[in-house]
Parts: sequence; C-alpha cells; structure tokens
Amino acid sequence: MTNLKLNLKYTGLEEKEMMEYAKQVEQIHKELHDKATDLTDFVGWIELPTNYDKKEFERIKKAANKIQKDSDILLVIGIGGSYLGARAVIESLSNPFQMMEPKKDSKKVQVIYVGNNLNPVYIQDVINLLADRDFSINVISKSGTTTEPAIAFRIFREILENKYDLKEAKKRIYVTTDQIKGALKTLAIEEGYETFVIPDHVGGRYSVLTAVGLLPIAAAGIDIDALMQGAKFAQDKYSDSNLKYNDCYKYAVGRNLLYRENKNIELLISYDPRLHYFIEWWKQLFGESEGKDQKGIFPTGAEFTTDLHSLGQYIQDGRRNLMETVLHIKKYPSDIKIKRDDDNLDGLNYLEGKTVGYVNEKAMEGTIKAHVSGGVPNFVLEIEKLDATAMGHLIYFFELACAVSGKILGVNPFNQPGVETYKTNMFELLEKPGYGKEKEEKKPIKKKTTKRKIEE
Repeated sequence: MTNLKLNLKYTGLEEKEMMEYAKQVEQIHKELHDKATDLTDFVGWIELPTNYDKKEFERIKKAANKIQKDSDILLVIGIGGSYLGARAVIESLSNPFQMMEPKKDSKKVQVIYVGNNLNPVYIQDVINLLADRDFSINVISKSGTTTEPAIAFRIFREILENKYDLKEAKKRIYVTTDQIKGALKTLAIEEGYETFVIPDHVGGRYSVLTAVGLLPIAAAGIDIDALMQGAKFAQDKYSDSNLKYNDCYKYAVGRNLLYRENKNIELLISYDPRLHYFIEWWKQLFGESEGKDQKGIFPTGAEFTTDLHSLGQYIQDGRRNLMETVLHIKKYPSDIKIKRDDDNLDGLNYLEGKTVGYVNEKAMEGTIKAHVSGGVPNFVLEIEKLDATAMGHLIYFFELACAVSGKILGVNPFNQPGVETYKTNMFELLEKPGYGKEKEEKKPIKKKTTKRKIEE
C-alpha cells in the first residue's frame, strides 16, 4: 500500500509546542467522528472509504464502461467541488497529451470540462471539438440551478439531442444530484436520465470520493477500487486521536502555529506538472473551508521548477508571511538518462549518466534549503509513487487536515457563506426574477406613522 510521510524538520516547529494542542485535537477528533452519520452536518466524508454505497459504486463502474464503449469524450458539467476533485485525480494519473492521440481502444475517453466558467470563446471551442466526436454528458449539481453549469447543460443538452435521436441522447446523459429534490433531480426523473447521488452530509469540496468524482474518474479509465483503498488506508492510519501519533493532525496543528507567527499564505508546491489540478482542488478545499470571519491562511500554489523563474524571487526575498507544503513524489513511472555530448557546448557533461528525475530531486532539495534559510517554513509530504491509491490517500489526508485545521482556527470548515455575495450581485445585474428592483417592489410597504396619526 502506498504510504504518505510528513516531514516536519524544515518547519522550525518543536514537538513540545505542537503537543499543547493535544487535548483540543482529541476533542475535535471526537466531534467529527460523532457527527459522521448525522445527515444534518457535512461530515459524512470522514467515513466514506468504508461507508459508501456499494450498489451505487457498481452502477458507477457499469455506467463508466458504457461511456467508454460509445463515446470519445465525456463532457463533465460542473463547477467548484462538482468538477475539481475529479479533474485533480484524472489529470494527475493521465497522459496530458492523450487528447492528441487517436482512440485505439474502448477505454480511452477524453474528459472535457464545461460549466466551470462563462467564457463564450471556451464554450464555442468545446462545441467545435464535439462536431465530429461521439460524446456523453455527466452533469453534476446539487440543485441544478447554479448559473454556470445550468447554462452549459442547456447548451450541450440541445447539441446532444440534435446529434442523436432523443431516445439515444437520454441514454448519454448521466445526472449526479440530490437524492430526492431540486430542479435537476426533477428533470432527470421526467426525462429518464440515469442518476447518481450527492449525499446530503457531504459538501461539494469534500465530495470527490462520492459519485461526484467517481463517475468521471472511472470513465477516464482510472481504478476507483484502488482510489477507495488508498482512502481507506488513510482513514485507518489517521483514526488515532492522539496528536503524537497522527501526521495528519500534526500538519493541521503545524500550519495553525505558523499562522499565529503571521505566516498567513501557504503555497502547495509540486515538482510534477500532472498535479496542477490537484493544487487547484486543494486551493478550493482550504480557501472555502477556512476563509471566514476575517481569518484564515490564504491557499495558493506553485509548480516548480517552472515557477522558480517567476515567483522564486518573491518567495526567497519578499514579505516573510509565507509557508510551503511540498508534495515530494519519490519514484516516477519512467525516467530519462542524460547522455554525454562530445562538444559539451552547453556544459552539461557533468550530468552524464544521471537522470532527469535525479536532477529534479536535487532541484527540490536545493530549493527547500534556500527557502527555509530565507525564512519560509516547509512541510514536506513524501509520496512513494503517484498512483490511484496514493491519490485516495492524499485526498483523505487533506480533507481531514482541513476540517481539523478549520476547527482549531475557530471557523466552520463546512459552509461557504461568502460565496453567495457575487451571485446575488450578478442576479441583480441580470435582472433575474426575485432580485434587484423586482425584489424591492415585492417588499411589503410599511406605513409611515406620524405624531398626528398617533394622536388621532
């Protein structure tokens, strides 16, 4: 089983100061696990690796096989937690140039994402791509009324229905939504689409190990059994409430300790371009969970060595409010040996016989040393190799760490009240019924009470 190891040696933190949080962490641990099956809270993710719906899991695999057989492309329509988790896993474990290759077998499905922005050029480019491709749709939304995915679904559902006859089109639409209510659920029942469930007690950014993430991931040809096994291993590994023996809780405590030292920006660092969307998923997870009540560590990310040539100067010498969490993948599935060049005009013969992976490793070690000496503490998460079990482990590790970290910070890590503000403003500008002037007109008119009226 792929393991995960937390290295704290570059943080400057002492075990003694961390252990001062032991009792609080134990209480948080108990609170989270006590609420795991409570449908009124959003803590169901904590037991998902063992308590997931096994029948639906098999339906997901069956649907994924059908998508692979009859489609070149799976169009995933969703925003935020409705697509980031799936994309994080798929792009971490897939060949980034797969789209350029012809489809040679039934299991090679290209996953394309829409409904995550409102850019007309992007949408038109996807429409053009689909013109001569067979495709299916997986629309993911709890309510079905979120603006971005709702617009995308209206557009691409029409394209699908025009491309195939209505009966065939219905078989190519898969809906992941609320179990019993909502506009999308109502539509799915009326049209006879196959549906999968977003559990009531699992919030969007914690939902990657539900049908929200599992169907696209399985359709992309990734082993979701291994993914769940990795998460189950993590669930067992981090089940100890004792901070001393729980790396996940040490990470949660450590980042809060550094936050109290004014380290209020955290960069998730990868030396593997495949992890780009894992960083994006992580940013949403921590940003929506902790950014409340004028509190929270700002989550961002960087991809090294690329970003060392753009952000490296700031990280080394800029404001000292930064910390880093480095994802260190120890083994690559393939590597390239550097050969000797007789002319040696580039001066690289000193690397003869070494591999590109080895050079990448030394770049990481040198960067950590430089940044730590420059006043930027580093957490290092060591991953033996990047595969489906490792991804399951990483997902669970960060979900649990995020929940505990938010509780230590003193915020509710499972809501996102601030997200609604932009929506309200947008709806008013778009003159959506029930917003803006129309809403004001519907307000009951309060009668003015004057002194003269009272006297009468």
